[in-house]
Amino acid sequence: MPRFAANLAYLFTERPLLERFGAAAAAGFKAVELQAPYDHAPSALKAEIDKHGLKQLGINTFVGSRPGDSGLGAVPGRENDWDVVFKQALYTTVAIGGSAIHCMAGTVPPEQRPAAERTFIANLARAADLAKEKNVTLLIEPINQRDRPNYFLTRIEQAADIIVKAGRPNIKIQFDFYHVQIVSGDLITRFQKHLPLIGHVQIAAAPSRAEPDEGEINYPGVFEALDRLGWSGWTACEYKPRARTEDGLGWGRAYGLGGHAA
Repeated sequence: MPRFAANLAYLFTERPLLERFGAAAAAGFKAVELQAPYDHAPSALKAEIDKHGLKQLGINTFVGSRPGDSGLGAVPGRENDWDVVFKQALYTTVAIGGSAIHCMAGTVPPEQRPAAERTFIANLARAADLAKEKNVTLLIEPINQRDRPNYFLTRIEQAADIIVKAGRPNIKIQFDFYHVQIVSGDLITRFQKHLPLIGHVQIAAAPSRAEPDEGEINYPGVFEALDRLGWSGWTACEYKPRARTEDGLGWGRAYGLGGHAA
């Protein structure tokens, strides 16, 4: 049975961030992930994580401070900025007891893509060496260009190639079924092929990005496949609830979610 985590940038947003940890625990989640919790003191976040007995998974690197920034990992000429935001993410991750950092690649125009690949590989390798000392995994996530136009990293095969070229064992793929369906489909075959490089899973309906009980993806079949293939990591719910988060957890009752929500 999949182990589900709550993405607190998307779920329980009816509440302030520090109140979402308790709501997630009450709804049956055992783990959480964040995106950019940099407006809060790590000690305050850690207190809520510990209070509710949750496991903290990943956070994102800060997207950047310039208009149009969508991450900095693969943006040529922004290497110094990347080093700053990565060190910020690593410090926060360690302080709150987290285990992973999603390294946002950023957007680049088509003519810069060859340079962007070289930049991303070098930045990831440098960051992975720092993260290894703290037992932290780096995640890279292919994102569809409908949601983020000109995003550099779009395909699972591209992510796998970059990981091989970076040559660091603590860099893994964040396999978001929503994005992969939009970009290329053939979800279970792609997941199985790249399983040795996959470090984290996320889910949402496609194309709506709502609860995983509508649209093009047969999630009960996906969950069965994850079990069959031996996926033992977390499956994070990074979807946009149609209404109040708790009211949309019916899809997860068979998996232990929603029953204790207030």
